[in-house]
Amino acid sequence: MKARITGVATYLPERTLTSTEVERQIEGYVPYRGVIERLTGIRSRYVARDDQQASDLAAEAVRKLDHTDADLLIFASASQDMVEPATAHIVAAKLGLSCPVFDIKNACNSMINGIQVAEALILSGAHRRVLVCSGEVPSRAIRWRVRDRAQFVDSFAGYTLSDSGAAVLVTADAERGIFYRDFSADSTAWAIGTLPGGGSAHPRDPEYSYFRGDGRRLKEAFELIGPDIFLNALKRTGLSWDDFAVVAVHQVALPYLDFLARALDIPEEKLVISLPEHGNCASTTLPLQLTLGGWQPGDRVALLGLGGGISTGVMLAEM
Repeated sequence: MKARITGVATYLPERTLTSTEVERQIEGYVPYRGVIERLTGIRSRYVARDDQQASDLAAEAVRKLDHTDADLLIFASASQDMVEPATAHIVAAKLGLSCPVFDIKNACNSMINGIQVAEALILSGAHRRVLVCSGEVPSRAIRWRVRDRAQFVDSFAGYTLSDSGAAVLVTADAERGIFYRDFSADSTAWAIGTLPGGGSAHPRDPEYSYFRGDGRRLKEAFELIGPDIFLNALKRTGLSWDDFAVVAVHQVALPYLDFLARALDIPEEKLVISLPEHGNCASTTLPLQLTLGGWQPGDRVALLGLGGGISTGVMLAEM
């Protein structure tokens, strides 16, 4: 028995913002016009309506799949509607589902970890049709009033983020499915990128409700971990990137994507470059690239995850 990804769907809000428009909305300090696109390659990103919550974006994506007989729903996202209850309950209520539910959170790796858990539960025999969904609304954590250069740098990652929803249906299959997975973490680097508010550390202070991070230190932390987890996946399976129809890679900035692709020797034609027109979609990035990529049933796909905390993950699957 295997666990196969039998459906993938995404939802993108109607409203978009270009990087130029984002810079125009920032009050106070911007070093120079065009800085966001120049440093990241991002031209545009999606923004949810004020009345849309993370659960709404996830539910919209799930509705595109055959979800009525799912026996488990996992909400796997960096965003959430509220601290309590689990956002999965809210998604299930909006969809009219009565199956068990729970949340998984691991920054931008939330979805790939959600699929990992879905696979494990299917292989154990506990479930047969698992919905893994995400709704990302990081636009609510952007700092629009900037005091000085230091605060702009600290807030910069927020200007790259995009709102979106995604859903993946994982089902039991006798023949094909996920055939390799590996995950690692360096939790000593957790403080490099944070959204501190809403938890026990900073329950009510609005100053902690903005995403903050150090892009340079984050890049250095991932470089310190190195590419072995991804290269080992090829060594242990005897495959090369040419054996995959799509190699989906989490994308935060084009310069870092170029660096990673060179380090891993991924052919350009295997990559789905989602970043310029979609921005950093957090945990929905990998499902988004699957919906944009040109694969057919029976093709192999590779999912390469990078998440704050920090963590990395790789999953290989026959679709």
